[in-house]
Amino acid sequence: MAVDRIGHVFVNQDLLAQALTHRSAGVPHNERLEFLGDGVVNLLVADALFQRWPKADEGALTRARAELVREASLAAIARQLQLGERLTMGPGEMKSGGHRRDSILADALEAIVAAIYIDAGFEACRAVVMPWFEASLSALPVGRPEKDAKTRLQEWLQGRQRPLPVYELVSESGDEHAKLFLARCTTLDPQLMADGEGTSRRNAEQVAAAALLDKLDISK
Repeated sequence: MAVDRIGHVFVNQDLLAQALTHRSAGVPHNERLEFLGDGVVNLLVADALFQRWPKADEGALTRARAELVREASLAAIARQLQLGERLTMGPGEMKSGGHRRDSILADALEAIVAAIYIDAGFEACRAVVMPWFEASLSALPVGRPEKDAKTRLQEWLQGRQRPLPVYELVSESGDEHAKLFLARCTTLDPQLMADGEGTSRRNAEQVAAAALLDKLDISK
């Protein structure tokens, strides 16, 4: 069962039900819990990195946190907990495969974190949630997490005193709660262009930057 996989038995079962309810199913849904859970997850991960990496600078810590709490990472945890099959969704969202979508799974995970925090307090929440991140934390190169694609591209261009890349939103499609964004990354020197898709504009820009790095054949 999902509760067993989550690792927390809720005193208030309504919190669990709300955390697993997408807004397409009506109210109460999980968006407010998602908002709170986002802050709790960021604090928990930041604290874990701060304690584990006493010599890492702010930049390294920030990049590591961004890697651990990005949408795809949270969605992967949600899949391990089998949250998708427990989500309550409207018929249209369910038919379109919303229970498999990264953005919806990541939001549900954050909502679950908030629900645990409200139900049992911060320390109990930490005890339940941090084991979900343990494998990813251990896999990070200590103090030197990989920089994201946009950062790597910018640093490569700056190091050669070339103009910074330009990002533009080409299009967005889909329903309001399940949008797909197409972004374009362009460099002037060299003259290159690459597109990328994502469930947010930020994600789409990262995909576009990664595609352009591939064209430049820049190693990580």
